[in-house]
Amino acid sequence: MSNQSTVLEFVLLCFPDLHQDFYIPVSITMFLVYCVSLVANSIVIILISHRRQLHQPMYIIIRNLSFSDLLFDTITLPKIIAKYWFNAGSISYYPCVFQMFFVHYLGSIDSLVLMLMAIDRYVAICTPLRYHSIITNKLVTIICYCFWMFNGTRVSVISALAAKLHYCGPNKIKNCFCSLTFLIPLACEDQTFLKTLSYIFAMVVLLLPLSIILLSYILIIIVVHSAAGSENWQKAFYTCMTHLFVIGLYYVPRVFVYSISQIAFMVDANVNVLILCLYTYIPHVASPIIYCLRTKEIRSVLISQKIFDSKTNHKVSAVQLSS
Repeated sequence: MSNQSTVLEFVLLCFPDLHQDFYIPVSITMFLVYCVSLVANSIVIILISHRRQLHQPMYIIIRNLSFSDLLFDTITLPKIIAKYWFNAGSISYYPCVFQMFFVHYLGSIDSLVLMLMAIDRYVAICTPLRYHSIITNKLVTIICYCFWMFNGTRVSVISALAAKLHYCGPNKIKNCFCSLTFLIPLACEDQTFLKTLSYIFAMVVLLLPLSIILLSYILIIIVVHSAAGSENWQKAFYTCMTHLFVIGLYYVPRVFVYSISQIAFMVDANVNVLILCLYTYIPHVASPIIYCLRTKEIRSVLISQKIFDSKTNHKVSAVQLSS
């Protein structure tokens, strides 16, 4: 160990075997994904923050989800785009640790917020008369604050332990961003304890919320099926399925990737990165549309804003013509 130099920077390989002819298409795809995520999530955050009619528990939860997704994409996607546009794939040690912290921190926030969203929908549909007495803006805000605060403590412990490992040999990360799964194996000392600890923490953050989410939606489907007519039942079933699609895309591949990282079997590096990109960025683009922009309240706000803007522009044009 004393004769080995310490790694000062890492190289993000993204798709390790990607031919140079595909650099531009991949980078353009990532750039478009970032633009769509940036615009969609920003619209959701701005609308919910500035429109009083959207100051409701469900939209407070969605605003936290959009904010988390927007931060995640801003921390990771520009680096991926820069690698393929400017061949800037290297990242210094401490920025890598910084990115690793936020990757796991924000990913965990998404899991907890999705769980809270499912609980909110369960109370709203299964006990509608008691909803406003159980779920309040204040309660949801406090819970979200607790998620942001206490989840940071858990991730800080894991990130600090990973940062204390000695990295002296290979510095190439077979991923698009720094994460525990791909960074820890590069250490030049025993990583068994940290691998096990990070896996346990990850499964708790993933499986516990997933169990609550599935239970909530199963109860919702049972209640709606027994109480609603065929048309309402089909509409509710379609809504639940679209929600569960995003939830499944978020949870199932993550459990798969974390699990195979604990055993000798490993999928192809390029396939692994592709799976990671799909389950990471597609939900960030789909969530604002499925959870928010499809809702009646958001559409009415957007329509009223468009009408207001058109009237304002018409008045301005009239004043200019009269002058």
